[in-house]
Amino acid sequence: MIPFCDPTTCPDAGCNPVTCVGAGVPSNTTLFDRSKEAIPGGVNSSIRAFKAVGGEPYVVARASGATITDVEGTTYLDLVQSYGAVILGHAHPAVTAAITDAVGAGTSYGAPTPREMKLAEEISSRMPSCERVRLMNSGTEATSTAIRLARGVTGRDRIVTFAGNFHGATDALLVAGGSGVATLGLPGTAGVPNASVAETMVVPYNVVPQLDDKVAAVIVEPVAANMGVVAPVAGFLEGLRAECDRVGALLIFDEVITGFRLAPGGAQAKYDIRADITCFGKVIGGGLPIGAVGGRRDIMEHLSPLGPVFHAGTLSGNPLATAAGLAALDTLTPDVYIELLARVRHLSSKMRDACASAGFEASFPVVGTLFGIVCGDAASDAVTNFDEAKRTDEAAYSRFFQAMLAEGVALAPGAYEAMFVGLGHTDEVIDRIAEATFRAATTAAA
Repeated sequence: MIPFCDPTTCPDAGCNPVTCVGAGVPSNTTLFDRSKEAIPGGVNSSIRAFKAVGGEPYVVARASGATITDVEGTTYLDLVQSYGAVILGHAHPAVTAAITDAVGAGTSYGAPTPREMKLAEEISSRMPSCERVRLMNSGTEATSTAIRLARGVTGRDRIVTFAGNFHGATDALLVAGGSGVATLGLPGTAGVPNASVAETMVVPYNVVPQLDDKVAAVIVEPVAANMGVVAPVAGFLEGLRAECDRVGALLIFDEVITGFRLAPGGAQAKYDIRADITCFGKVIGGGLPIGAVGGRRDIMEHLSPLGPVFHAGTLSGNPLATAAGLAALDTLTPDVYIELLARVRHLSSKMRDACASAGFEASFPVVGTLFGIVCGDAASDAVTNFDEAKRTDEAAYSRFFQAMLAEGVALAPGAYEAMFVGLGHTDEVIDRIAEATFRAATTAAA
């Protein structure tokens, strides 16, 4: 590893050259300032810059179980958990052992491996709708491939998505709704031409849209986890399935967050809905970069080399990510899900009660092993769509975020993110988070 500092000239006799920047003591601020000289904004994913909550980010040196430790040696109880990717907790022994074992045999081959076959088999065995699985490198690549595949299979162009759902950095899905209730989209970011989203229709979440024969696919987060945590209302997912069937469109479930976190079979098992195409990421790599698309055999065999829809990737199914993913899925037994469900309910109720006792208005919606936070007046009502989610008091969340950080608890630096509990969140950890929540909520309410 290239060091930050030369220990032979550093004034600190105990210099750690990997984290020291020459001033003797590692500093979050110094390292972040240095990062900004090399990386746009100092970060490689925009939300990490803390723009939504204020202040500057901590710079992580290491993590273990339910904790992360920054370069200054401050340890936080972590409710981010790499945005759900490390369901077993940071540096879980089964995952780290699998990676260590795999790395000695090489890190990338550009050729088929036994582990990629086994991981595809494991995914299929847990999710019956995925008769065939293609591995790739990220959730964004998965959603992009799923859209291309749906268009190639149906011969149609139009895609329907839902306001407040997030499907990664895919041009066709980086879309904002226009002025109507259900409109063709407008680019949601600079750099996306109008043509890229001209055939993307944005509709309200939890309302079944009326489709026509121009629609190739409907893509949906079966549980919306990027506008807080919003559950599907009764009949919504069933209605999507029926409406897609009526017009011959394909139903795509984006289970990058829900897949193998809500249940062994993801949201499809929880809600008993069978998607045509499913997108995966995060959990199936045990914390390493990975993605996957699964679906019916007749659909999936439109992918190259069998069919005309192109997909390829040098690192797809790489030996490290597949080793980590196999270890993670093997560890996720039914008993683990029962335990995680209990821990989420326990923690969310304790945080809710702590906020109520402190006079800080907040609710903590729970869907399976996912939970979120809604601050302000919106906390008094159940959120069902993006317009309702946007009523959350972002300033109140920012105050709460900073107060929790000062109490040693790390939340996601954005008011619309889910929170995640892993195997490292023991009863003792949950109690400590609850105690910190009361103190932080008291500060935020002042």
